[in-house]
Amino acid sequence: MTNFPKRWPVKNPDVLQLYSMATPNGQKVGIMLEETGLPYEAHLINIMNDDQYDEDYLHLNPNNKIPSIIDPNGPGGQRIAMMESGAILMYLAEKSGQFLPEDPLRRWETLQWVFFQAAHVGPMFGQFGHFYKFAADKTSDSYGVDRYTAETKRILNVLEQRLKNQPWMMGDEVTIADMAIGPWVKAIDFYEGHDQLDTGSYKHVIDYGKRFYDRPGVQAGSKVCKT
Repeated sequence: MTNFPKRWPVKNPDVLQLYSMATPNGQKVGIMLEETGLPYEAHLINIMNDDQYDEDYLHLNPNNKIPSIIDPNGPGGQRIAMMESGAILMYLAEKSGQFLPEDPLRRWETLQWVFFQAAHVGPMFGQFGHFYKFAADKTSDSYGVDRYTAETKRILNVLEQRLKNQPWMMGDEVTIADMAIGPWVKAIDFYEGHDQLDTGSYKHVIDYGKRFYDRPGVQAGSKVCKT
């Protein structure tokens, strides 16, 4: 179903509609839209107020997560509704012809890092943040913090090795792999986790995150749907 959710009025139904909040996953798509220059409207789905459980929104995203999009000008000129930030990044890259290499080998290499983010970076960093910052007084032992600190540091080391001799995940070229990973590196600030994770040991990753957020498009996109 791709009807527009009634709770969030649409001003221009001919442009892409973004339903999101400026979490790490939400920032991915806001950043991608700003970087590509595709016209869009943004609608705040405030997950702190349970907006994601709105009946109309569930027709758009049955997984009750953000972000989601509706593109009235999808493949073959048909409307398309999409959920899952990694899939949305891939869709927007193909729609705009930007940030996904045309060369098949580099294209697949880029996509593997998008999947790496979706399968490892986001889930593990998110669990680290949950147990370290939000559930610190809700557990009787340190098992959760210890487990997800160790796994987050393992992933940081994977990224550190990748970024030792290149500015971006795909060398000198910014891609959707960076749109996917950059916001989660930034999330360490929000989680106040630098000391716990000993991020001084991952200098290339931290420098990468700062370099990513120095981009004007990233700065603008990271504020889309901000509360």
